[in-house]
Amino acid sequence: MIKRTLSFNNPAYLSLRNGQLIVRLHKGEQEETAATVPIEDIGVLVIDHQQITLTHGLISALLDNNCAIVTSDSRHMPSGLLLPLSGNTLQSERFRMQIDASLPLKKQLWQQTVQQKIRNQAAVLRQVRGMEVKNMLVWAASVRSGDADNLEGRAAAYYWRNMFPELDGFTRDREGDAPNALLNYGYAILRAVVARSLVGSGLLPTLGIHHHNRYNAYCLADDIMEPYRPYVDVLVAEVQELFSDTETITTELKRHMLQIPVVEVTINGQRSPLMVAATTTTASLCRCFSGEQRKILYPEI
Repeated sequence: MIKRTLSFNNPAYLSLRNGQLIVRLHKGEQEETAATVPIEDIGVLVIDHQQITLTHGLISALLDNNCAIVTSDSRHMPSGLLLPLSGNTLQSERFRMQIDASLPLKKQLWQQTVQQKIRNQAAVLRQVRGMEVKNMLVWAASVRSGDADNLEGRAAAYYWRNMFPELDGFTRDREGDAPNALLNYGYAILRAVVARSLVGSGLLPTLGIHHHNRYNAYCLADDIMEPYRPYVDVLVAEVQELFSDTETITTELKRHMLQIPVVEVTINGQRSPLMVAATTTTASLCRCFSGEQRKILYPEI
């Protein structure tokens, strides 16, 4: 079943009753129930207002159902991620396999990750911008174990230089001009989806195969989401076409970006929503750690 992504952008009181998320809104002095949603249907919950209250019972039920809870800061940008501590019955065994993974294996897995990321970026440039991408396909084929030549960086520089040709001198920078803020928002939602899938597969989102920043609690999520990033880029390109102003991230823009979990992707020869594909990817990563297979299953654009 495809899990739902819910975003709350106005003051509300969220509670639990009979396995349902109860949404109550204040209208004047009156409080009324605006909606109810089965807890088991929710995959990602985005809290995007400073005056939203969640009961502990609701938080507990959401985590029991492996829901990722994303909180936003005063600028309405995702700033926190809450995940369950235990998401799989074989968690201890899988933690051990992940911790014991050899360096050569992790380098090979990162090689596969970078190769598919570059291929997907090339596909986006070809389909969205109508560009010839032979150079990117050559770079993808040339990635060595661990990406020792940093072909990911070379491909990224070329990709961002051509992804938004209508924006003179655009560069990808978290604090940069539009549509950087929109990209940040989309990647934060994608990160939550991938982290949720990792926990559901019994893996530690903290222990990456490449990323290893000591201050980053989601290194593995940041690794595994790399080939999925171009799907966010396509949505942002669509927003650029639909809206004249993307400097301020409005509710309408967020509504468009919240399609990320249900974007249709092709993985392992089959079409599925991105959220389902992420679970396929993390399950294949488990099998790589256990020695059952040597290749991560990633989506192909």
